[in-house]
Amino acid sequence: MSDGGVRSPLELLDVMGIVEAETSEGLRHLEVYCPDGLLTLLWHGPRDATDVVVTLGGAIGGLLGPARALYLRLGENLGEEGIAVMRVHYRRPGIIERCLLDAAAAADLAAREEGRRFIFMGHSFGGAVAVQAGVALGEHTAGVVGLATQSAGCENAAALGGTPLLLMHGGQDQILPVQASEAVRALAGGGELVVYPEADHGLASVADEIATTLAEWIPARFAEHADRQGS
Repeated sequence: MSDGGVRSPLELLDVMGIVEAETSEGLRHLEVYCPDGLLTLLWHGPRDATDVVVTLGGAIGGLLGPARALYLRLGENLGEEGIAVMRVHYRRPGIIERCLLDAAAAADLAAREEGRRFIFMGHSFGGAVAVQAGVALGEHTAGVVGLATQSAGCENAAALGGTPLLLMHGGQDQILPVQASEAVRALAGGGELVVYPEADHGLASVADEIATTLAEWIPARFAEHADRQGS
């Protein structure tokens, strides 16, 4: 995604090389070598998918996600429906500006194939990365999902405009209270907040409920976005 003299996210990474391997049917493992770290991507689904979900871990990174490896489950299930899922492990976890660039670089890679519509999903710290990535990609963003998100880093959430926002939080979260998601919704000027009263920060006790909700919410948001674009 570059425009004239503006450098694309991948160009901003000063990529030294990319190595990829198909580890199983419908799953590719990519290592993006950069001067300041290794960006790791697990890419489920068709290479030429137009609809792409980018999943983002917390402040220490990770590829599986909360809610009993939610990101893996979504990758396997949505990939079979023709929706790509890119699981991101940051070069430098915990540094929001660099993690945002990693998320944008994943979208850039997909856009160099056929990726046109994106949903960004993040857990905890990654929720703020997802919000910022959604803002950065603007009209290409079909939705943003925050899972037990933090509010720090979401100060520009109003710039999402009418982009669909789904927030899910555990009522027993001892790391980030549910008020963090409430604050993000207020900053965005709207959005849907689902609170699971007995769940904690990892959301493991409601893993199946979350997976079921997202299995419906994600394709619906992509379909709505495609309708708005007329494609």
